[in-house]
Amino acid sequence: MSDIVLYTVISLTLLGILAAVILYFVAQKFKVVEDPRIDAVEEVLPHANCGGCGYPGCRPFAEACVKADSLDDLFCPVGGNEVMAKVAEILGLEAVEAEPRVAVIRCQGSYEHRPRTSRYEGASTCAIEHALYTGDTDCPYGCLGLGDCVAACDFEALFMDEKTGLPYVIDENCVACGACVEACPRDIIELRKRNKRDRKIFVSCINEEKGGVARQYCKVACIGCSKCFQVCPFDAITMGNNLAFIDSDACKLCRKCVVVCPTDSILEINFPPRKEPKEVKPAAAKKAVPPKQEKAAPAVAAAKETVAVKEKEQEKEKKAENIPAEEKASEKDAGGEDEKKKEAGGSSPEEKKGS
Repeated sequence: MSDIVLYTVISLTLLGILAAVILYFVAQKFKVVEDPRIDAVEEVLPHANCGGCGYPGCRPFAEACVKADSLDDLFCPVGGNEVMAKVAEILGLEAVEAEPRVAVIRCQGSYEHRPRTSRYEGASTCAIEHALYTGDTDCPYGCLGLGDCVAACDFEALFMDEKTGLPYVIDENCVACGACVEACPRDIIELRKRNKRDRKIFVSCINEEKGGVARQYCKVACIGCSKCFQVCPFDAITMGNNLAFIDSDACKLCRKCVVVCPTDSILEINFPPRKEPKEVKPAAAKKAVPPKQEKAAPAVAAAKETVAVKEKEQEKEKKAENIPAEEKASEKDAGGEDEKKKEAGGSSPEEKKGS
């Protein structure tokens, strides 16, 4: 009995050793040599495994970077340009800098702007509600408000606003991974260029109905009037399917389109308040201004005054001289009259008495 046990143990041991030797040679024959750079690239990645790069995780993305001849079509949205620069340094390639992006909600269908016509009591997911009917506002394009985008976000960059019933994006937390874009069944979430100070201008509506029908669904719907298209000096706005679209890469944030939009469907976010235009008063009629007279110098003015004084004194002297001459003339006239009387009447009465 003991010999049987001994032979069994020996045979099993030899069999195990033989199997190990065979497996060793097979492994060496068919082994796959992995590039050590994959581990180096994976170490510098953020390990978010969000899928924003287009791969199921950071490890597959690292493998794709190592196998690629160029990094033009590869970008990690979470790590950004800084991480891609490190990856390029490891692989000896050049990284193409990409402009950072941020998610925006292209819908303003709040409780104030969109009347509720029904009530949904099914499963609390946007995907199921979208598959069942148009929604509780009858708008087949607007946000359903059940928060599938919030559930898909791993970076706490979204939350549902209770006042509006719409999702709100926290720009500081958004990494533009695109998870919310994939989760939204209505495609109202878009990744747009992140500008300085997080300023954004975009058409917050995707309703493709004609103007009248669109306004019935929502007060701030785009009616496709093309006024924004006409005033844009940078060709950043295109029209299609009764809807305006602003290209974030071409937009220069001049805000001319915001002013002319009749329905306020174009949003301007994180801009300073506009200055109210000053009231222009009508210009008063200009009074006729007489030609300016040249002011005489002080010396000339004094000389003119002295001349005027002298002229006045001369006039007074002339008047004084003229008075005695007039008196003499009057006396001469009186003497001549007396002589004429004497000649006419003879001698005077006194002469007659003397005679």
